[in-house]
Amino acid sequence: MSARVELFDFRTTYQFQTTPGICQYNMPLYSVQAEPVPEPDSVISFYPVYQGFKVPCSANGIHTSFYTDPGLFYNLWPNYVQSRPYISLGDGGSTYTIQIPFTGQTTNPPNNFHCNTFSLIPGHLDITGIINCTDGFSSSDVIQDPIFTNDLTPYVSRFSTANVKVGVVITATAATGKNIIVQDSGFFLNNGTNSDLYGLLYTPGPYPSGNLALTNPNPPAPPYSVTSNTVNYNTGLINVNFLEIIPVGNPINVQVYAIEQGIPRALMFFNNTITMLPPPNTQYLMELTAYLTPAAFLSQSQSIPFSYMSEYIVRGSARKILSDTGDWDQFNAYEPLFIEQERNVWKRSQRQFTSTRTDTIFSNTGSQNNFNQGSLGT
Repeated sequence: MSARVELFDFRTTYQFQTTPGICQYNMPLYSVQAEPVPEPDSVISFYPVYQGFKVPCSANGIHTSFYTDPGLFYNLWPNYVQSRPYISLGDGGSTYTIQIPFTGQTTNPPNNFHCNTFSLIPGHLDITGIINCTDGFSSSDVIQDPIFTNDLTPYVSRFSTANVKVGVVITATAATGKNIIVQDSGFFLNNGTNSDLYGLLYTPGPYPSGNLALTNPNPPAPPYSVTSNTVNYNTGLINVNFLEIIPVGNPINVQVYAIEQGIPRALMFFNNTITMLPPPNTQYLMELTAYLTPAAFLSQSQSIPFSYMSEYIVRGSARKILSDTGDWDQFNAYEPLFIEQERNVWKRSQRQFTSTRTDTIFSNTGSQNNFNQGSLGT
């Protein structure tokens, strides 16, 4: 089915629950699909469930602003880098504990609800990075984020630095004068001890697969300790083992994004990623209008859900075969019939779309008139 055919019948609502402190979520992917007897060309891996998102969108039923342009989104919610130079000094070793001073409480309240505190925005691994890391997964595996793991080592060399939007960066100067850089990976420690978010750290390398996992001189035994190369995004506590020593007196610097958690007030869809700010302080039901990708109906045992598209799909398949085999005479003869069926399929959707009033700055439809809907509150 061509992506240009955004049919009314494929228009649906995408719902998901937020994870406290996580403000970036990848578009969901279908799991690996294959025929009962897999052949090399019969497997389709990690296909996007949706073609895209649009307004209206909401958090717990409260309308939020929606953006697809990063310039407009970050103009309202700027990613201001909190730079903390000389936050610590080298002591001739490679293991350090660093505390970011302006973050929230160091222990959770009884209800584990982080409020009225500044938390660090975590790093994020995009869809391409996730697919690279999950190479070899079977059809029974579910690919979703945030990704929790006990060990970053098997994954760190599989994604490039271009796949990570960094949230926390630790820098220092080696004895030779070169930069030592450590940053968060978009992976989270499956610690099983409390509800705090612990991001796993690594050393970025050259594109595409030169990243290095940090080594711990005293590797912990399960359950895995939170003192093993992690950053606590709620409390700002960083435990890091550099790959080389930091000379005595050399500064250790930290760069972070910090913002108070709350109910998400604005969403952006860009690079197949949904970004929301401020970061959620608890679970919220997020709802967006979405166009479903009809890739789930590829098995021989499944039928086409909408029968009026049958001839359109059949003629589209013939069109693909004729173009692949180079039979252009037959292709040109079939093309008018294919266009006719595409217009017939479109007709049903056009009747639905034309019955809806076009938004203006004076209409109260909830998608453009954000001020009347109160979606710019804090």
